[in-house]
Amino acid sequence: MENLTDRRSRLMGPNVPTFFETPVHIVRGQGVWLWDADGKRYLDCYNNVPHVGHCHPAVTEAIARQAAVLNTHTRYLHEGVLDLLDRITATMGHGLSQGILVCTGSEANDIALRMAQAVTGATGIVATDNTYHGNTTATAQLSTRRPPIGGYPPHVRLVPAPESDTDPEVFGAAVAQAIAGLQQAGHGFSGMMLCPIFANEGLPNVAPGFFAPAEQAIRRAGGLVLCDEVQPGFGRTGRWWGHDWLGVTPDVVTLGKPMGNGHPVAGVIATPDVMAAFRTAFGYFNTFGGNPVSAAAALAVLDVIESEDLIPHAAAMGSHGINRLNGLSHPAITEIRGNGLFFGAVLEQGGKPATDLAIRVVEEMKEAGVLIGRAGRQMNILKMRPPMPISADQIDLAIDTLADVLSRHG
Repeated sequence: MENLTDRRSRLMGPNVPTFFETPVHIVRGQGVWLWDADGKRYLDCYNNVPHVGHCHPAVTEAIARQAAVLNTHTRYLHEGVLDLLDRITATMGHGLSQGILVCTGSEANDIALRMAQAVTGATGIVATDNTYHGNTTATAQLSTRRPPIGGYPPHVRLVPAPESDTDPEVFGAAVAQAIAGLQQAGHGFSGMMLCPIFANEGLPNVAPGFFAPAEQAIRRAGGLVLCDEVQPGFGRTGRWWGHDWLGVTPDVVTLGKPMGNGHPVAGVIATPDVMAAFRTAFGYFNTFGGNPVSAAAALAVLDVIESEDLIPHAAAMGSHGINRLNGLSHPAITEIRGNGLFFGAVLEQGGKPATDLAIRVVEEMKEAGVLIGRAGRQMNILKMRPPMPISADQIDLAIDTLADVLSRHG
């Protein structure tokens, strides 16, 4: 009889990624828990998309209620998308007061790149050399897991991703050098896209203010700062936005599916000048971006974040998680990383990335009922990024399980 893995390959083609070497067949979720087809329960310490918890009743009820009344696109007038933009922009400073709603973070980042082109008239773009910003043609050219066919295009420059010990001035100088190269090659410079906590780079322990020299280089060259908030946004760092934690002044902020608790809604927030340039240069519309059901989902998420005090909760649980991780003792752990409810543990053996060990730990954690992932250039950093409502007891369960699993690999 054909199993799900074989059926998946037959219908979806080869090399479709799954979590874990032995995939999990998940059939139900609630809060920070997931259940597989055999009834086994897993503590979800990986998924940031169900931001306020799997199947939060306030979000599912809002989706069902609006779907029973109306769902259509934003070429008709509707209050939902406007209410949502009002709520989101009210949490931001820096003149970020206008937005576009889309369906995915990839779409949002694609628009951000075009906004930078519209403002500057240039195409040159800078990102780090160990990042991910989406799967459109334009955003994939910044992403480094799988280089584009034919190589990176000449208008893209990738600077060395920061490590915990990277000097801010050195990083800023690399950005300035990349900008100069783009200008000399005739592409000009439109801007730099970054995740303000450098999540895909491996969550290095950089400090607020780290990006200041790079931002100065960007401003001197007339470029834009494009902040990808898909992972750190909506309170995960213990503040509404990762760019506020880092101390960056963005021209454009992009948002992803955590804002809808997994419902396909994402967005781009910009200053009026940036938005006007984009709207003049591009005849952009998105048929179902910001539709009434998506808007209802995202509005419900904002309600839950505020009513359940999830942002201060993320700060408190983040401190608790880091303290517990720092208490682990294992020869392969060379550094603990963290920012709010986003943790990492760097594994090395013999002075080299312990990628194989990280793979084994993630698999054994799954077997023990706790789901985590991996990150970093060599994928040797254990990654924990749970839904926001996770409790101290549940974090203790995850770290105790991790300690037990690591003890088998002394």
